[in-house]
Amino acid sequence: MNCRLSPIAILKAREYDVINLSWLSHRSLEVSIMEDKKYLSQVKEVTNRSPYYQLLGMKVLEIRDGECRIEMPFRKKLTHPYGIAHGGAIASLADSAVAMALISLVKPSDRITTIEFKINFFTPVSKGKLTAKAKIIHRGSKTAVGDVEVSNGHGKLIAKVIATYNIQGTENRKSIHLS
Repeated sequence: MNCRLSPIAILKAREYDVINLSWLSHRSLEVSIMEDKKYLSQVKEVTNRSPYYQLLGMKVLEIRDGECRIEMPFRKKLTHPYGIAHGGAIASLADSAVAMALISLVKPSDRITTIEFKINFFTPVSKGKLTAKAKIIHRGSKTAVGDVEVSNGHGKLIAKVIATYNIQGTENRKSIHLS
């Protein structure tokens, strides 16, 4: 990794009620380079405090070298009328895991966005916790592909995902002006 955020940038992000990781990682900062491990630890901390992660109860457990593990407890708030976990909540868990895995491989100034997402559901969930394990299986200069397995607390496969992400570096970014 070429550039990392300083502790100053992380502390600056704490001043805001809504923490947007893209804001945090895309600012031009004149600070020293920090170690990857420390940077990823701080990304994990900021992400775990973000409103969407808190809404779903997601928690990043590990980010490293193109891999990520995120946990989400089953909650009644995340069910559909049949009382099982809504597929959208499970998809959010999987998509978030791929994003975090990819963040470990790109520069902090790069923007990443999902451009394709395919999920297969195997087993309904009505209790316990879900864990998404993501791994980046291809990383090009402009796209990356991640593979995710979502399992329940007993290790049973709940869903399988493949997701493609766009990687946009600052040199490729175009300004968009809205009227």
